[in-house]
Amino acid sequence: MVDIQVTNLTKFFVIGENLLENLTFEIQEGECVAILGRNGCGKTTLFNILTGQMDYDSGEVYVNPNKKLGLISQIPRFPEGFTVEDVLRSAFAEILRVRQKMELLECEMANGATDTQLREYDALANRFQTGGGYEMDVEVDKICNGLGISAEQRVQEFASLSGGEKTRVNLARLLLEKTDILLLDEPTNHLDLNSVEWLEQYINAFKGTVLTISHDRYFIDQVADRVIEITEGHAEFYSGNYSFYMDEKQARFDLQLKQYEQEQAKLKQLGYTVERMKGWGINNRTLYRRAMSIQHRMERIRKTEKPKKERTMKASFGEKEFSGDIVFKMKNVSKSFGDRTLFSDVNLTVEGGERIALLGDNGTGKTTFIKCLLGDEDCAGKIQFGPTVKFGYLPQIIHFDHPERSLYDTMLYEKNCTPQTARDRLGAFLFQGEDVFKQVGNLSGGEQSRLRLCMLMDEKINLLILDEPTNHLDIASREWVEAAIEEFEGVLLFVSHDRYFIEKFAERIWLLEDGTIRDFPCGYQKYRSILEHEAAAKPVVTAAPKPKKEKPKGGTKDTDKLIRRLEREIEKQEALIAEFDKKIEAAAADYQELTRLLNEKEDAEAVLMDLMEQWDAAQE
Repeated sequence: MVDIQVTNLTKFFVIGENLLENLTFEIQEGECVAILGRNGCGKTTLFNILTGQMDYDSGEVYVNPNKKLGLISQIPRFPEGFTVEDVLRSAFAEILRVRQKMELLECEMANGATDTQLREYDALANRFQTGGGYEMDVEVDKICNGLGISAEQRVQEFASLSGGEKTRVNLARLLLEKTDILLLDEPTNHLDLNSVEWLEQYINAFKGTVLTISHDRYFIDQVADRVIEITEGHAEFYSGNYSFYMDEKQARFDLQLKQYEQEQAKLKQLGYTVERMKGWGINNRTLYRRAMSIQHRMERIRKTEKPKKERTMKASFGEKEFSGDIVFKMKNVSKSFGDRTLFSDVNLTVEGGERIALLGDNGTGKTTFIKCLLGDEDCAGKIQFGPTVKFGYLPQIIHFDHPERSLYDTMLYEKNCTPQTARDRLGAFLFQGEDVFKQVGNLSGGEQSRLRLCMLMDEKINLLILDEPTNHLDIASREWVEAAIEEFEGVLLFVSHDRYFIEKFAERIWLLEDGTIRDFPCGYQKYRSILEHEAAAKPVVTAAPKPKKEKPKGGTKDTDKLIRRLEREIEKQEALIAEFDKKIEAAAADYQELTRLLNEKEDAEAVLMDLMEQWDAAQE
């Protein structure tokens, strides 16, 4: 069954420049499909069209009307004073309305209930149960634990949260809504590693359809059944995850290039033959006709378009020579905010050439640790740098002192360079043409990161510190940053939740958790293996054993006695239940008494079932 079908979809914002042009694809029920493409290619626009938030210029869009669709790209507005818990519970709006009606009916029936009220209450109770009302609290707790939404955060006002925290809460709300079709726009951007891994498990177990925009290559590898890449407004299809997509895309490029080169060689050879025959055919009509025939054949040959290589940024970090072994030392370093200790008694030494990943859940203090190292935050203890160390820092949240300036003016003023140098450096980072006159404050998050990197790479540094360097970057930009870092020979210290990036660069890992930093002198895969081994070695807390049911102590005589005793108790219990039936019928008009009797009858039936199981075991 088709859940989403897009046929010849065209969308433009500027006449003559189509963002999406005759885009056609379909998504089958239960598929998980990743939408890839450069920033600005129209991925989020496509999602807004699918949800009806944006109109389109031509084509057809079909979304299964019998399925509930949820989108995570935009955060809806909630009433003033709404807490995180209120936002999460809004996913159960229909069930909560049913419960409210039940509570109103309970008040009305307190002094006596009519048959109509009892039937209505019974119908509401069935709706509440089948809608998952009794599992509501368990579901909310499970989703919050998975996405790292703490009990303290759940009582905060939603409006007071950061953008990343709001995104995470909104993702939790969407998952709780039990939608049939999930549209996820960069769902991993504000999640820590544990939350991303939990989300992967959730999506892999999800029975519905998932369409996700993501630049997280590891995430796509784990969840995607296939990939749709949007290129120049059109769709390219790949029937596998990200690794398959990369291999297949290169294979297609190589094949197209080979076909193009073979065609060009053939056309060149035929063209040479035609020219010679035309020359010879000045006095020979037969040769001239043959030359014209070959020329017509050349025109009929299918021309393969020359495959285009994506524009790449050409730049590298300027490097300052480092003399000495020790880059920096930390001795008994601690940081607290009031009663809360982020980390304490940190003792670490970093030597030349090391590549270190600082990992930990959101809120553990990774960015604060970096700021303490750079001297932007006060801390206890001692931090000592080598005498020739010069660092460059790319923060998680990019800030420019003059957002009203253009990119071109920013380079001129802040880097004190010539106009031509400014244009050359910006061009190397794919800021070309009129783009250089955009205001810095109007740039997207990815463009701001790219501009800050452009400014950073010009400096002579030997210690590079990056805080979430791949956030907001598309895959092509991430690969370029990785290529630049690979050439950097100084010390690299970075905070990241991009597992592809971590696995590629980390040779040493610092794990910040429970107020301490654990030092793992190894790469990411071995680090994961160590944590898994530690988790497996922890003692498993098992539930208390159920009380054993009474069994005969031995011998046929004892067994017969037990069977007869159990039969007598069963008869008594059945008589008791029959009495409850009479009392329930008599109390039909008394809601409170009726509720009490129903509960007691349920307990009596449970006792009867237990006696029957014991009788059955004794018979065996």
